[in-house]
Amino acid sequence: MSVFIKPLRVFACCALFINQASRLHAQQVPDTISKKQDTMQLVDKKLKKLIYFNTPKTLSTVSSTAIPGAELTSTLVASYPIALAGRLAGLTTSQNSGQPFNEGYSMRLRGQSPLIFIDGIPRSVSEIGIEEIESVTVLKDAVSLAMLGVRGANGAVSIVTKKGMVAGQKISFTGQWGIQQPIQNLISKPLDAFNYATLYNEALTNDGLSAANNGFSQSAINAYQTGSDPLRYPNVNWADEVLRKSAAIARYNLNTSGGNQYVRFFVNLEHFKQDGLLKTRDDINTKYSTDANFVGYFIRSNVDVNLTDKLSAGLYVQGRILTDNSPGNSGTQGIFNALKATPNSAYPIFNANGTYGGSAQFQNNIVAQGVSAGYSKTNTRTVLSDFYLKYNLDDLSKGLWVKARASFFSNLAENYIRNKSFAVFEQISGFGTLSPVYRQYNNNTDQANGNNIAFQNRSDFQELSFGYQRDFGLNGVDAVILANRDNLINGSNLPYAIQGISGHVSYNYDKKYLAEVSFSQSGANRYPDKGGFKYGFFPALGLGWNIQQEDFLKENSWLNQLKLYASYGKVGRDNGAYYTYQQVYNGSPGAIFGSSAGTATTIGESFLANPAITWEYAKMLNIGIDAGFLNDRLGLNVEYYKNNFADLSIMRGNGSSLLGISYPNENIGKQNYYGWEAQLSWNEQKKKWGYFVRLNASLQKNKLIYSAEANQRYSWMQRTGHPVGQTYGYIAEGLFRSQQEITGYPTIEGYTPQPGDIKYRDLNGDGVINQYDQTTIGSQKPSLFLGAKLGFHVVGFDVSALVQGVINQEVYLSDNSYWEFQGGTAQAYQTHLNRFTPATANTAAYPRLTTNSGPRNGATNNFVSSSFWLRNGDFVRLRNVELGYTLPARLTQKVGLKSTRLFTNGLNLWTLSSKTFNGADPENFNGNYPIERIFSFGVNIQL
Repeated sequence: MSVFIKPLRVFACCALFINQASRLHAQQVPDTISKKQDTMQLVDKKLKKLIYFNTPKTLSTVSSTAIPGAELTSTLVASYPIALAGRLAGLTTSQNSGQPFNEGYSMRLRGQSPLIFIDGIPRSVSEIGIEEIESVTVLKDAVSLAMLGVRGANGAVSIVTKKGMVAGQKISFTGQWGIQQPIQNLISKPLDAFNYATLYNEALTNDGLSAANNGFSQSAINAYQTGSDPLRYPNVNWADEVLRKSAAIARYNLNTSGGNQYVRFFVNLEHFKQDGLLKTRDDINTKYSTDANFVGYFIRSNVDVNLTDKLSAGLYVQGRILTDNSPGNSGTQGIFNALKATPNSAYPIFNANGTYGGSAQFQNNIVAQGVSAGYSKTNTRTVLSDFYLKYNLDDLSKGLWVKARASFFSNLAENYIRNKSFAVFEQISGFGTLSPVYRQYNNNTDQANGNNIAFQNRSDFQELSFGYQRDFGLNGVDAVILANRDNLINGSNLPYAIQGISGHVSYNYDKKYLAEVSFSQSGANRYPDKGGFKYGFFPALGLGWNIQQEDFLKENSWLNQLKLYASYGKVGRDNGAYYTYQQVYNGSPGAIFGSSAGTATTIGESFLANPAITWEYAKMLNIGIDAGFLNDRLGLNVEYYKNNFADLSIMRGNGSSLLGISYPNENIGKQNYYGWEAQLSWNEQKKKWGYFVRLNASLQKNKLIYSAEANQRYSWMQRTGHPVGQTYGYIAEGLFRSQQEITGYPTIEGYTPQPGDIKYRDLNGDGVINQYDQTTIGSQKPSLFLGAKLGFHVVGFDVSALVQGVINQEVYLSDNSYWEFQGGTAQAYQTHLNRFTPATANTAAYPRLTTNSGPRNGATNNFVSSSFWLRNGDFVRLRNVELGYTLPARLTQKVGLKSTRLFTNGLNLWTLSSKTFNGADPENFNGNYPIERIFSFGVNIQL
């Protein structure tokens, strides 16, 4: 309970302080501000703001999609990208781990890794408190990205933090408490000791080895089956011994906002605590935690001040203190690697005398690895500060302004390592007697203490901008021009700076005809040019037509909006290496001259420099239609895009080993990314009830255009013209079901197949299966990403649900994640029960078993890259469900509360996936730290 009570005490004290401070700021609130002001309308206005310009979306030609931060706040996760999954067209979010603060998430925007902005400034950090977020906007086309210059081609995610507004003081407290449960993955389905031993002996026989001499005896197999001697013949489900069935998670947030005509403020305090799923044992260790947990404290203060009628200023400050813990030595991932490498029969957890079990082959007892190897902590401290001054120049020309801003960011993570080793013991004789004999492996040692800097970086940002916004009769103009510099120092690296001048001009005539121009002249300092900076010019043009403003449609009551728009432009991508245009030399091994002469030192290139290295770029085309019908209850957006990437920095594929050194990266690659995006919404609101449905779909495809590919003997071996990242290998045609099938089938170069082996297609018909029969494998259909958000409210109740789906996705099954007995003795899984045997020849779905699984172990047929291991990865997931109830105002106001809302939330509740995953999590099926299903309850109190 201390997890919940202590933070409440801290927040109660903070509430008293913030309440008094905010009352001083919020005095003299104008009476013209209604206490019932529609907050969502204010949020909607802010969603129209892009990074550098404020053109309303109805008068803009850009491709952007936005959601309010209020949609994310009740999702109980530490990192906001996880909460974005399925919400925004074009943005795909995936997660491959549930480890606290190390969730392994990734974001892709139209196939690329987008740049992250927080309040218009690029950041290297994305883990801000969810309650700080006012809105999230994705920018996808050339007009919205050209001002980013050499780093705009991947798209951008713009995070706008909450600000104060001219309104009465508002204090909000949210407490949310939840239970995490691991979703099933690979480690949930290991073979028990009996089946493992049986299948292992079978694999030895298949390998031509003696099971009697190298495997398990029949008496051992019988003992595994009966469980008669668990010390000598253990059957330990290591996942059950290491992982909890559930763990706690909690978040507390307290914020206040408000202001008057002089000062507007938003202050936010947040505490987040997530326990891990690793078991701890009080009987072994009570001094410290060896769980993989995370604790975070966030504070933000955004203050905007009108210093005079024309001069305004703002100071935005954020601080974070984060601590994540993990067991010592191998860490959390090491434990999960051990789970995949250790069969249930390896050793008992404890011997009869209470010592840790082990063996010569398995000396790292997994339970001891988790609780008796010490621990390590990583403390991360972040300080961020943004400051701006804005001056109104209406005296010179109405609508003219100038703004200067600066920012500083510092991030430091320090590791505190408290490791120790442990001994394991194997009983070698004396079974069933009072005097067992043990053999010891490793030693118990005292704790070794150390610390080091995990990473550190800092950045500074400066910008000067001029803006102009004015209407001249039917003509509207919105323009901005700016110069900025972003300087990043990461660890011991030399500073990395990007600087330039950029601008944007938006014009509309009678709100019907729209035109926009964006440009940037920017460069980075790691290229061979004067002063270390190499600049490029990146222009973009957008045109639009608000058809509903035309006279022939203006009076039409059923049509509220119909806009056609298109944009085209060039945007850069800085992907240059670390000063690779400078040739670097090193001392090579000495050369010997003659039979008795000494050696002579030689000099060689560390790498081959490329003095012509430059930035990459993309030419982006975007065409779209926006429509609104029936008083904007029905909304529709459809876009087509094509992004042609060129000058990609790659190593040519037609190089020669005669060069004696690797070829350098050159700007020669070309790739195309293209597809369709669609959003459809329906919103019905009545006085006491309402409902909404929002659907989005993204059809994404790509193609490799040029990579200086080496000449291939056959056309099917070529990679050019196929999707980027396409898997290559042999086309599998099932298993050899009998020796008769092998006879007369094309021979496999360097291998004699047996029944139960995978057979491959002979593409060139020469009767031999070799490298000339490798080609593209798997589907080349475009990937389809789906999202749906729906909900309704009636009286005080509200319900919402979020669904995410992926279609035409494939996964490749390999290594310890799927193959049996990796390294000769590693774990095996229930899927291997469906292996090939003479009795299952017609039904088996898995090849014959072997103890040499994997190409690294010499197996030259079954485990080479082939379509056999490429499987359907489609899934649909009920990502989030929430049920809330807002207490009647007549009750809450009696105790001085503006509103009180109780809610319950579920994350990752249900998943429909292909048979590939056999019920396992489709995003984390390979045995990593499980993704969690989270059930939570919360309360939001408004003062």
